[in-house]
Amino acid sequence: MEPIRTFTVVPALPEKLQCLREIAYNLYWAWDHESIDLFRRLGGELWETTNHNPVLILANISQKALEAAAEDDSFLAHTDRVYKHLKEYIQTSAWYEKTYNKNHEDLSQPQIAYFSTEYGIADCMPIYSGGMGVLSGDHLKSSSDLGIPLVGVGLLYQVGYFHQRLDSVGMQQETYPKNDFYNMPIELLRDNDGNPLTIAVQYPNGQVKAQIWRVHVGRVPLFMLDTNTLENSNLDDRNITSQLYPTDQEIRIRQEIMLGIGGVRALDKLGIKPIVYHMNEGHSAFLALERICLMMEKNGMSFNEAKEIVAATSVFTTHTPVPAGFDVFPAYLMEKYFGNYCSCLRISFDELMALGRYNPSNSNEGFNMAVLALRLAARYNAVSKLHGEVSRKMWQGMWRDVPEEEIPIKAIVNGIHIRSWVSKGMAELFERYLGPRWSTNPSDASVWERIRQIPDDELWQTHERRRERLIAMARRRLISQLKRRGSLPSEINQANEYLNPDALTIGFARRFATYKRATLIFRDVDRLISILCNKERPVQIIYSGKAHPQDLEAKKLIQSIIEIMRRYEDLRKHIIFVEDYDICIARYLVQGTDLWLNTPRRMQEASGTSGMKAAINGVINMSILDGWWYEAYKPEIGWAIGQNGDYSSDENYQDSLDANSIYQLLEREVVPLFYDTGTDGLPRKWIQKMKDSMVYNCPMFNTNRMLHDYVEMFYHPCIKHWEDFSPSNFAKARELASWKSHVKQNWNSIRIDNIEMDEPPEIKVGEQINVKAKVYLGGLNPSDVSVEVYQGLVNPQGSIINGKSIPMNHSGSNGDGNYIFQGIIKCQSSGLHGYSIRILPKNEKLVNPYELGLILWAP
Repeated sequence: MEPIRTFTVVPALPEKLQCLREIAYNLYWAWDHESIDLFRRLGGELWETTNHNPVLILANISQKALEAAAEDDSFLAHTDRVYKHLKEYIQTSAWYEKTYNKNHEDLSQPQIAYFSTEYGIADCMPIYSGGMGVLSGDHLKSSSDLGIPLVGVGLLYQVGYFHQRLDSVGMQQETYPKNDFYNMPIELLRDNDGNPLTIAVQYPNGQVKAQIWRVHVGRVPLFMLDTNTLENSNLDDRNITSQLYPTDQEIRIRQEIMLGIGGVRALDKLGIKPIVYHMNEGHSAFLALERICLMMEKNGMSFNEAKEIVAATSVFTTHTPVPAGFDVFPAYLMEKYFGNYCSCLRISFDELMALGRYNPSNSNEGFNMAVLALRLAARYNAVSKLHGEVSRKMWQGMWRDVPEEEIPIKAIVNGIHIRSWVSKGMAELFERYLGPRWSTNPSDASVWERIRQIPDDELWQTHERRRERLIAMARRRLISQLKRRGSLPSEINQANEYLNPDALTIGFARRFATYKRATLIFRDVDRLISILCNKERPVQIIYSGKAHPQDLEAKKLIQSIIEIMRRYEDLRKHIIFVEDYDICIARYLVQGTDLWLNTPRRMQEASGTSGMKAAINGVINMSILDGWWYEAYKPEIGWAIGQNGDYSSDENYQDSLDANSIYQLLEREVVPLFYDTGTDGLPRKWIQKMKDSMVYNCPMFNTNRMLHDYVEMFYHPCIKHWEDFSPSNFAKARELASWKSHVKQNWNSIRIDNIEMDEPPEIKVGEQINVKAKVYLGGLNPSDVSVEVYQGLVNPQGSIINGKSIPMNHSGSNGDGNYIFQGIIKCQSSGLHGYSIRILPKNEKLVNPYELGLILWAP
């Protein structure tokens, strides 16, 4: 029976505790240990049973307990201290204002809108599936720390991602409990009449309404759309925001329309007018179409004019290293949902489809959301150096004839929000020996050098306590799992003896996908048993992770781990699989293991951040040289599985090589180093490696450094572009659109007619060569183009490698559209060199010279 009316009941807090509500509803508590201690102190067991949810604690705690807390001077002092810190945090100016706001403008209005399909911010908000969602949450947290005027936009899922349970044979089963939004730290926005604030998006069967919820993430607001409202009479409409990452393509496109188009409308409804729009993956790329529509409608622009502004102020981050990882919608679905939308854009449906096709003229291609983002943004990045190389190779065809190394996809390596992931004990050590700047300025390498001053025994004792807590958690979870499966009492009792709190503990926890090769270490089980079950030097592994509900092969990986544990009795006390991987379990693992194992197929791990979370807690990494570890690895801070460049196209053979490398590292280096203790019982060489890892990794692989990069490379340049374009009703943007049209119309008529070059019999290092070219530009002027020498070493295949472009100067005209350009090649190294001449469009308002997709090489 559905209610005819609803109302919200809130806890009756004593006057002295009124500020607890404000503290609970700002997720700053999620990365502030003193705030967490406050709610743990108030709620007791409720802290655990509510999944660390302060709002639910306040809703469930007895009135008697609240009254008692209100009379407890110690608790009141604790509350006042936490509230004061929250207020100071929010009100104090931070890095962005001090660095970029010289004119002291009002930064209360966000300038940057960050769109993501998932956010992993706190344990009690299960609206994420894995690493990308946690990264989005960390992005918001560091934006808050740095005072960046940013707003987040996402969808509020009724069931979010699934809960995992393993059945009696180890096969993953999924359950989908519903989120209770009214007992989560989120707020439903209402209009002046008290009604939920909504936006509407047109779908084929009519308008769909979405409520707007707000989450306070420190200084940063996160707005989330929810279609599960009685205003939507159609169940399909109410289910648009039901579940994260649905497998049905039609539900998926409906979600992404709501995220992109609905998200832009929500900001507009709230009076928030960001300058920069950041698309975190392609799921939100429809936002660019809606922005173009609004620009056209409000400013009387053409599609191409509005596109210039939208592209110049849009950022696209790709996380996927394989083409199959992007959403691609068939033409019939696009026709169904966007056939009428084209009238807003004043373009044909074929022109719209071309925006989302790798090859715009291929009518057999579907509509790729990543391609749309690349076409309607002018700034793009991958999430690690190696992923940048992979992405440039993958998308090279979109910049035809541009050398791979010049494809304008930059790399900003991911990071983690350190305060969210460092253990309380480790944070206390940092405060004592590093001072407060480890948390306020974590990118300063000089701060982390002070880790070397931490006494070995204090660091080791802190780490050992975290390992003990991890083992206790793993045992509790295992016992609960066994009871639920109906295991024998004897098996349940034995679980208390599983794992050794003093043994070398390996962690493997992440999303289960076949390319991550979770079972690689089991390739030679007998050899693994000899390593793990050594009575003098025992080793143990704790696994955790979820497979996508539709990924049967990944599910089989989990099942095979359970089967091996059951088949080999010797392994049962040395290997545990902890069900239902989430932020809470991840925190235990990255804080309490000794060694973090990562085994992806090389070139398929875009970045990976779990190893970064482990590193800040002194956990040492052992990983394939992929993602972030490709950049981070040095022998003194961890171990590399396999050798860089030692890779085979035969996957089975490669698996053998990598598994053998793991065994050798464990046998010859890892285990001996861990158990090499002195008379004081301390493994000082291991501790030295912990310190080296922390000193090197902490200042680099954190989201404060990452946000610095985004601001300096993308956000601030976008804002400057906007400031340049916006005067006089965007006159310069209109001029640029007109200029681009002119260049495209005349490009096919230009040519390179003649090239002359000094050709001495022998060229010595340090000498120069003069090059002259005669080019025909037709209807274009020399100021419209950049004529360049492209020069570099020639490989055995006859291609220029790692070429360098050298601008040529316009030096004269032969009339009738013919011009002379001259340049100089400086010979700085010996070997076989080559060069060519090329022409590119040139305009100071271009973000990069390749955005027109035009380039002409000498024949």
